[in-house]
Amino acid sequence: MADRSLEGMALPLEVRARLAELELELSEGDITQKGYEKKRSKLIGAYLPQPPRVDQALPPERRAPVTPSSSSRYHRRRSSGSRDERYRSDVHTEAVQAALAKHKERKMAVPMPSKRRSLVVQTSMDAYTPPDTSSGSEDEGSVQGDSQGTPTSSQGSINMEHWISQAIHGSTTSTTSSSSTQSGGSGAAHRLADVMAQTHIENHSAPPDVTTYTSEHSIQVERPQGSTTSRTAPKYGNAELMETGDGVPVSSRVSAKIQQLVNTLKRPKRPPLREFFVDDFEELLEVQQPDPNQPKPEGAQMLAMRGEQLGVVTNWPPSLEAALQRWGTISPKAPCLTTMDTNGKPLYILTYGKLWTRSMKVAYNILHKLGTKQEPMVRPGDRVALVFPNNDPAASMVAFYGCLLAEVVPVPIEVPLTRKDAGSQQIGFLLGSCGVTVALTSDACHKGLPKSPTGEIPQFKGWPKLLWFVTESKHLSKPPRDWFPHIKDANNDTAYIEYKTCKDGSVLGVTVTRIALLTHCQALTQACGYTEAETIVNVLDFKKDVGLWHGILTSVMNMMHVISIPYSLMKVNPLSWIQKVCQYKAKVACVKSRDMHWALVAHRDQRDINLSSLRMLIVADGANPWSISSCDAFLNVFQSKGLRQEVICPCASSPEALTVAIRRPTDDSNQPPGRGVLSMHGLTYGVIRVDSEEKLSVLTVQDVGLVMPGAIMCSVKPDGIPQLCRTDEIGELCVCAIATGTSYYGLSGMTKNTFEVFPVTSSGAPVSEYPFVRTGLLGFVGPGGLVFVVGKMDGLMVVSGRRHNADDIVATALAVEPMKFVYRGRIAVFSVTVLHDERIVIVAEQRPDSTEEDSFQWMSRVLQAIDSIHQVGVYCLALVPANTLPKTPLGGIHLSETKQLFLEGSLHPCNVLMCPHTCVTNLPKPRQKQPEIGPASVMVGNLVSGKRIAQASGRDLGQIEDNDQARKFLFLSEVLQWRAQTTPDHVLYTLLNCRGTIANSLTCVQLHKRAEKIAVMLMERGRLQDGDHVALVYPPGIDLIAAFYGCLYAGCVPITVRPPHPQNIATTLPTVKMIVEVSRSACLMTTQLICKLLRSREAAAAVDVRAWPPILDTDDLPKKRPAQIYKPSNPDTLAYLDFSVSTTGMLAGVKMCHAATSAFCRSIKLQCELYPSREVAICLDPYCGLGFVLWCLCSVYSGHQSILIPPSELETNPALWLLAVSQYKVRDTFCSYSVMELCTKGLGSQTESLKARGLDLSRVRTCVVVAEERPRIALTQSFSKLFKDLGLHPRAVSTSFGCRVNLAICLQGTSGPDPTTVYVDMRALRHDRVRLVERGSPHSLPLMESGKILPGVRIIIANPETKGPLGDSHLGEIWVHSAHNASGYFTIYGDESLQSDHFSSRLSFGDTQTIWARTGYLGFLRRTELTDANGERHDALYVVGALDEAMELRGMRYHPIDIETSVIRAHKSVTECAVFTWTNLLVVVVELDGSEQEALDLVPLVTNVVLEEHYLVVGVVVVVDIGVIPINSRGEKQRMHLRDGFLADQLDPIYVAYNM
Repeated sequence: MADRSLEGMALPLEVRARLAELELELSEGDITQKGYEKKRSKLIGAYLPQPPRVDQALPPERRAPVTPSSSSRYHRRRSSGSRDERYRSDVHTEAVQAALAKHKERKMAVPMPSKRRSLVVQTSMDAYTPPDTSSGSEDEGSVQGDSQGTPTSSQGSINMEHWISQAIHGSTTSTTSSSSTQSGGSGAAHRLADVMAQTHIENHSAPPDVTTYTSEHSIQVERPQGSTTSRTAPKYGNAELMETGDGVPVSSRVSAKIQQLVNTLKRPKRPPLREFFVDDFEELLEVQQPDPNQPKPEGAQMLAMRGEQLGVVTNWPPSLEAALQRWGTISPKAPCLTTMDTNGKPLYILTYGKLWTRSMKVAYNILHKLGTKQEPMVRPGDRVALVFPNNDPAASMVAFYGCLLAEVVPVPIEVPLTRKDAGSQQIGFLLGSCGVTVALTSDACHKGLPKSPTGEIPQFKGWPKLLWFVTESKHLSKPPRDWFPHIKDANNDTAYIEYKTCKDGSVLGVTVTRIALLTHCQALTQACGYTEAETIVNVLDFKKDVGLWHGILTSVMNMMHVISIPYSLMKVNPLSWIQKVCQYKAKVACVKSRDMHWALVAHRDQRDINLSSLRMLIVADGANPWSISSCDAFLNVFQSKGLRQEVICPCASSPEALTVAIRRPTDDSNQPPGRGVLSMHGLTYGVIRVDSEEKLSVLTVQDVGLVMPGAIMCSVKPDGIPQLCRTDEIGELCVCAIATGTSYYGLSGMTKNTFEVFPVTSSGAPVSEYPFVRTGLLGFVGPGGLVFVVGKMDGLMVVSGRRHNADDIVATALAVEPMKFVYRGRIAVFSVTVLHDERIVIVAEQRPDSTEEDSFQWMSRVLQAIDSIHQVGVYCLALVPANTLPKTPLGGIHLSETKQLFLEGSLHPCNVLMCPHTCVTNLPKPRQKQPEIGPASVMVGNLVSGKRIAQASGRDLGQIEDNDQARKFLFLSEVLQWRAQTTPDHVLYTLLNCRGTIANSLTCVQLHKRAEKIAVMLMERGRLQDGDHVALVYPPGIDLIAAFYGCLYAGCVPITVRPPHPQNIATTLPTVKMIVEVSRSACLMTTQLICKLLRSREAAAAVDVRAWPPILDTDDLPKKRPAQIYKPSNPDTLAYLDFSVSTTGMLAGVKMCHAATSAFCRSIKLQCELYPSREVAICLDPYCGLGFVLWCLCSVYSGHQSILIPPSELETNPALWLLAVSQYKVRDTFCSYSVMELCTKGLGSQTESLKARGLDLSRVRTCVVVAEERPRIALTQSFSKLFKDLGLHPRAVSTSFGCRVNLAICLQGTSGPDPTTVYVDMRALRHDRVRLVERGSPHSLPLMESGKILPGVRIIIANPETKGPLGDSHLGEIWVHSAHNASGYFTIYGDESLQSDHFSSRLSFGDTQTIWARTGYLGFLRRTELTDANGERHDALYVVGALDEAMELRGMRYHPIDIETSVIRAHKSVTECAVFTWTNLLVVVVELDGSEQEALDLVPLVTNVVLEEHYLVVGVVVVVDIGVIPINSRGEKQRMHLRDGFLADQLDPIYVAYNM
């Protein structure tokens, strides 16, 4: 942009050079835009009339294609540094712009993710170090310059040979850029774009933010003090929210973003799903059907191409060492290698004489000076590592030839800079597998290696133990006069091992034999026409590949002079190689596209450049489809400086096949190079097509010349048997020649597949008797024997059966303007396998000065561009902070390491956009509900197929003989009076405090007397009538029990209510108020302390304290007894009300009559064999359900002693419960999941010290977890394992099951078989079917039986919709019939229909007489092989989950806990998770235990695991702090509360990601 102002100015040359350097730094991301402008204005400040205003708001320029006529203006036309030429071509950019233009008018409608402010803080500029983007890895340096339109291809599809030759010869005039874009737009291409553009968001600049707290929602979610046991449900908004049972909170303000996402996804234009296969049980994933219109190859079968004869010249040396000896003795003064310092001055000239004598010295020392004379460390044939820095080719060359002379095998590798360098561990494995024990290195490098305090070089991670040996002459002994290396003719011994990094990051060693080495040098000499004493400039890495072959090996064979340009000099002065070509009049230069591109960026007005001496410019990465535009642009600019078109020689190479093909330098400037303009769409199917109508959706490739002399080439199908391709088909190129690698060192299996391939014709006949080597390159052989490469096997991603090349995707991403938010050259593209297909992931480094919104806009545009051009969806696009991606030694991105970080969740992105909705098209078919089969047919069907109708019952109460005195009494109040008379001093209750000492105890008579006083108080002070309701607001303890019996004595109906939490009144008090109001309590009884709390100022802020009913404080009781104790007239009258908040946030009170209460106590007494002589420890909350019954009622009925341990006391002393169990030698104990979790987490490390304190659990025979949910098998198992050493028998631990309609249905008693565990298929379960599988089989879910069915209880499994009975193999609703069923709901609204449906349902078929209560839980029954106490076969009940909580998605039934379990396993930082649905979107909330930087790592991992294991696409991922997911007193998640809080924007999330 700003370069215009320089045109008229006379700037000194050095200023221009410095400006050029700055431009380069900016384009590569080495400095920020800000830094660039600062330095630039400093440089030209002196030459300007006034400082220029850099206007960043200028639109990026659209550049005219550069025609030869405009090339003189070219260098002034460069647009601002934010858009450089890497991977660029104009045709490409235009195409991307065209594809995006359609979405321009309509505003983007993707909901932006919301972030907590702390995550958005920008890194300060000073603290920021710019990344080194010089990207020097092989595939990385490809760069584009400017270029012209696409050549016109012949119309129509004429036969194959004809069009390819036309495409190749018909492009004389035009210079093409490779491009892969598409204009126009077929319907499918714009799916994503249209989806994104469908909804319109007003005022885009300030999207609604889910993260901020606004004043009207200032209900902060206080964290209750202490741990999970007392974690009361945080209540979001007003308490009335609970009353909306349908889950739509009254006060909800649906987040605009969710609405937006819903709208965006409402009409997703995804491709129609193909036919599905659905087997009876399996949900098979959709099998991708081939597209009937996809292009298919039609050409004839190709013929293998032979290269020219390898002409054996008479004076070619018999081996490379012989050549070195010849030149070292004949012309010792001839220069062999000149090295440069960072200023571009010659640092050192190595002559052939010095190379010869020093190599001999190294050889002698390796063989004779390591180890002892008897036991040398290195023998001929051993492998030795060469560790030399990139700026010291001379020392490396000497060491390499020293190894060849000593007949040991050099393994050149990179210098490990730190102990955990990206990929260096893998190199260590290579060294270990090669048996390397010695590493040769230079003095400077040895000094620079990390050292331990003692000066030792530490062992690098994964490396073998090495002896580091410095090869500088001054450190070596002189060989004796008579010692001479043994120089033989080239043979089949290994000459050297070149390392190669695979797609997965593993490093292999390719062995090259001495004969292959020599033959390769001969073939290169012949192909390139090398002659003696030529000068060659080498910019490439001399340790491997083209740099090694030309700059170290072939050069010595021909006594050439190599000018080596180190990477560090290129960074400082990108023109250095061109300057050296001029200075030394070099005939040949070896470069990569990157080096040509850098020269373009930097060349400005270098007047004295003359490239006419060059006869050959070898482009090492010419096989990269993107190098073509660099070549074209370079030629455009430097043609005027003497560069001839025929000089540019792209070549293709691979570590396995060495040089595969190279363009020969010709003298004929009339013969244009070959071009192929191929359809991108065709390529994804592996077919070559000229795209005549779609000018933009094409890939233009250049030829890489002919097959090497003495070699045969063919292309074979990339997978399956190596069958020859057709002429119009893309395949993997294979080469048969002496000059190739021979094996992967030590890996015979992989070697066979790669180095010993026998291609066959379609009839199955082998092409040749000699084996071929796979090159790893994809391409074809065109007319005239020209070889074309369109990609690498390593970069191949097969998505839904179509092949995409990672490089092509990168190029499209880079053509999306404006590019100023991310660094070019720092973009990684790879695929991850999720749900049986590859998914494309793009990771880019974000510039530190770009805003959230800019980046997000850019990301959305990239998605659209890739979708339009490649017709493939991107699964995940992530931006990471600058300079954080792992690097390769020459600055490129280390792909496999990046992928590894992504998969393990340690990439720490700062922006993530996931699009699973568009990409994942192979989900199973949504379940179509069959037209309902009548319940009768189901029953008949079950009978016919021999399946049992699922029903079971506990022991029959009538048949049990027991000498139960309490049975004489119908009412609990009578039982208490009887006990007070017969056993007055028998202790019924003992309450422990947090130190484990007795805080209080009650005998029968004490309880009776206390109850009498409370009854008097109720009648006199409270003036209550019989039947009035009384709320008991007490902490867990003795007072609560006394108050309960006081109510019974006075004829009142008690309701136990959990007191408000003193530290958390705002969220806990409204619940108390609500229960008091809903239960219509006439009076409230409590302690003095709580009485004050209810009337306190904090309470007044939360509720209207004036509306409390009269409050009675039971701390001072009247001294007198009541005139008489109330006796109910009828056992069916109300005994007490049981109120509880369900997990769905519903407050439900159930009525328990006297008959049911007594039956309940009797059932438990019989199941657990409770007698007055027994002691039971209870660590439960005594407010509802079985917890209340065990705490308050059972002891009075059965006479046993209850040791009461309030769960809240465990927060200060986690061992309290277990110590009490041990101390009182208790045999039966009851607890809740929260207590068990507290013990598991809090005592995990203390088992030894507890053992020392004498804790012994060996007497425990039942430890029952009281619950209303599916048994948490992982928790019970870890508890059992943990305390096994303290004597706990694993079979003792079991669970109970109760619900609102029946407070205890199952309870593991003392007799009867152990609880069983079965494994069911989770996929079948989604279809409401039960299919048992083996433990550990895929998709298996362990379910534990919920204890034994209580005496007098009958269970049947019914279909919740049709109410018909179900067979054993079906999941259905558990229905229960028993004497202790609750008698109905107690509500203020007379909701009779619900009442009758839940409490008095009848089956629609079969036994239609029995009245059942519906539990609202899904489960199944299974008849086991075990026998019950009464000799019958035992029926086990398995609870799967609540019907209310189950989510219906894609027609299938999912249980939140299953998805949550998967998510918690996905990453170590996820401590808790809850899921819920909102308008058919699955929302996953995860609690993050870690730094907020990790929040975004969780988004892809959560999405992956839910897709893989549950076949569901996650709609929204919300990352929150620990403790945000509300949990009730029973330790159950309150998912509906959470949902209400999320929709009302009250969670203060760290990050919310909306998956597209």
